[in-house]
Amino acid sequence: MADKKETKDEAITDLKDLGAAVKAEGKTEAKAEKSEDKTENQPETRVKKVDELGRAYATGRRKDAVARVWIKPGSGKVVVNGRDQTIYFARQTQRLVLNQPFLIADRVGQFDVMCTVKGGGLSGQAGAVRHGISRALENFEPELRPALKKAGMLTRDSRTVERKKIGKHKARRSKQWAKR
Repeated sequence: MADKKETKDEAITDLKDLGAAVKAEGKTEAKAEKSEDKTENQPETRVKKVDELGRAYATGRRKDAVARVWIKPGSGKVVVNGRDQTIYFARQTQRLVLNQPFLIADRVGQFDVMCTVKGGGLSGQAGAVRHGISRALENFEPELRPALKKAGMLTRDSRTVERKKIGKHKARRSKQWAKR
């Protein structure tokens, strides 16, 4: 058997031949899979997603807040639920959170933002608007995705309030206990 070369169609008579055939078959399958992966994993060319009015839309979420955000090229005006951002978000920290995507993308003052936000408190709403602005920026300029992704702006912050447990005052706060 050793001096005669077998083809794939010939019968396999001992375990050594079986092992060699399995290894050879596995290598060819692996090569075929790698070549398929290369064609499937080509970097996608992202397309600009804009409506007929030239606006990019995205939804942002944080805690219980949901923000619907539209951005378009403009002077940097931000309107939240029909009010200016300085009126709606009175705290400076909340306005800083809002403008983080523009700072990261180096697009401060280049886009007008119109958004509606529901649910949660002001902190969660500011985070939801930030998430929505980031996603809308990515839809308007797909080449900004790597910078926004690296800064963590496109990832939804999944932390929410833990539910209250039975026999506890709050989610984790236990009842007072006295040793004596």
